[in-house]
Amino acid sequence: MNIALWVVQGLLAAMFLMAGFMKVSKSKDELAERMAWVNDFSANAVKTIGVLELLGAVGLVLPWATGILPWLTPLAAVGLILTMIGAAITHARRGENAMIGPNVVLLLLAGFVAYGRFFLA
Repeated sequence: MNIALWVVQGLLAAMFLMAGFMKVSKSKDELAERMAWVNDFSANAVKTIGVLELLGAVGLVLPWATGILPWLTPLAAVGLILTMIGAAITHARRGENAMIGPNVVLLLLAGFVAYGRFFLA
């Protein structure tokens, strides 16, 4: 089970690092070309979402890998679950139903990590 958790943690961390870095490093106008939902938020809110995704990605791996405050790893997963709930709600309100599927997959993977690191490890 530990190997499966590490694989999922690594995949989630890579995905959220890429997504978060993109939101932090690009302007709102650049992001709006590919992600229409950013028009519903301020530039600062989009940057904040990016920072939260970056912190969540680091929190999925670093605490458990170093053994320093390992309880932060499942909390990071819970934070990403909440982020994905917010993303799914945003897409649903905008009628972007096709985008809800990836949010649900990421939510379930983060849920697996949270449950596995809280209760199984």
